[in-house]
Amino acid sequence: MSLVEVTDLTVEFGSLRAVDGLSFRLEQGAALALVGESGSGKSTVASALLGLHRGTGAQVSGTVRVAGVDVQEASDEELRRLRGGKAAMVFQDPLSSLDPYYAIGDQIAEVHRVHARVSRRAARARAVEVLDRVGIPDAQRRSRSRPHEFSGGMRQRALIAMALACEPDLLIADEPTTALDVTVQAQILDLLHTLREETGLGLLLVTHDVGVAAESVDEVLVMRHGRAVEHGPVGTVLGAPSETYTRELLGAVPRVDAARTASVASDEVVLDATRLRREFGRGKRAFAAVDDVSLTVHRGETLGIVGESGSGKTTLGRMLVGLLEPTAGEVRYEGHARVGVNPAVQMVFQDPVSSLNPRRSVGESIADPVRARGERDEGRIRGRVRELLERVGLEAVHYDRYPHEFSGGQRQRVGIARALAADPRVIVCDEPVAALDVTTQAQVVALLGELQRELGLALIFVAHDLAVVRQVSDRVAVMREGRIVESGPADEVYDSPQDPYTKQLLAAVPALDPQVAARSREVRRELAVTRRELAAT
Repeated sequence: MSLVEVTDLTVEFGSLRAVDGLSFRLEQGAALALVGESGSGKSTVASALLGLHRGTGAQVSGTVRVAGVDVQEASDEELRRLRGGKAAMVFQDPLSSLDPYYAIGDQIAEVHRVHARVSRRAARARAVEVLDRVGIPDAQRRSRSRPHEFSGGMRQRALIAMALACEPDLLIADEPTTALDVTVQAQILDLLHTLREETGLGLLLVTHDVGVAAESVDEVLVMRHGRAVEHGPVGTVLGAPSETYTRELLGAVPRVDAARTASVASDEVVLDATRLRREFGRGKRAFAAVDDVSLTVHRGETLGIVGESGSGKTTLGRMLVGLLEPTAGEVRYEGHARVGVNPAVQMVFQDPVSSLNPRRSVGESIADPVRARGERDEGRIRGRVRELLERVGLEAVHYDRYPHEFSGGQRQRVGIARALAADPRVIVCDEPVAALDVTTQAQVVALLGELQRELGLALIFVAHDLAVVRQVSDRVAVMREGRIVESGPADEVYDSPQDPYTKQLLAAVPALDPQVAARSREVRRELAVTRRELAAT
């Protein structure tokens, strides 16, 4: 009997058929990735495996068996025993899955007590044990920490620890590395691989990142519009896909080894910064998020800024725009010291949802910079906004729609239109494609490149995805702990990195070839052992 057996699964939400006649199997100890664009039905399938659609109004048909349990026919009590006991799920956003008021260890212990019927002391001991197992340093002490005291990667490890608390047969991981930087992503993927090796755990991985799938699984099932497009061994599907859609999906994946055609940049320096420093906190608790950073940006070029979470990238970007004042140093626009926010330097934010007012139409949000420039004629304002909407690939009639009526990629286009409304010469893009699937990501990147060429824009592209940064950048600056550790032409930095940290970042980038991915995993494992040995001496 297979660990997971799905036969002709169909899930409908009203008139929307999210999953349409899907069938697949997953054996004990094996790993399968569901891959596809946003809206392909991947997460809907994952939820169906645990009966999470029950009571939501969704219409579910077909057969789903997990660890011997018929999910459709199971009673509520049987489902409760299945969830966490035999099958556990790790969600994309650990903050929304963890209670902010309770210590991490207490939350894991509570899950263990529900299923194992053990004492509080035993449950606490189990929580510390699994936190240590997933690589949380000083697990006994950190088990008393609350979620906000953990980094994004540590929170994801804590969720995996919670899933492991009852020793399930199946782990369902729904986009577990989205928005994590490459080194933390590699650590999470290596952890999942090690857990499979040591425990015989079955893994169902839901991801829009094809490289993540190559790193992690035995088989890949490509989904589109709720249906299976292609299914087979990971090496075959990614190395020699038979379906057009799979080839298109792979073609949209940015490659860290692919050089980019340089922008048509001039020698004119449009923005430069000298010895920027930004401190947060006071007294003994003060720390420098950015420390002694200098850079120049030329008209028409793209400067990529890469680094792990916490390296200071976003803080630097916000100082360049004027949203943060430097503690020391200076930002100059066209040779003149910047004072306050300069309309000529605009920003596209990572999360367009939080940067758009949900109570205002997108047209009104785009119109704000037009009004700020002194335009008072509402007819001309509306005409300019409609022109901008069409310019970024949307429609003029979208003026009166609200942010929730758009997809993630469309909302990012709205953010770009709003930045363009101020007629800028420089746009700082802060992780503009971090949470988008590869095809939408490629569309947004192509749009930025097109706008740059037509308008002569200088772009500062802040991201943790090294493959995307290489695709878009003429020059690259690598940041670590608030400082630039290496910079230069993109091809030189990527092909001949000089700083050990740059080499470490590049080694963590997922490879589409499973054999290359396996070799990279072994290299990372050896480096980790070496670091532990050096730390012990």
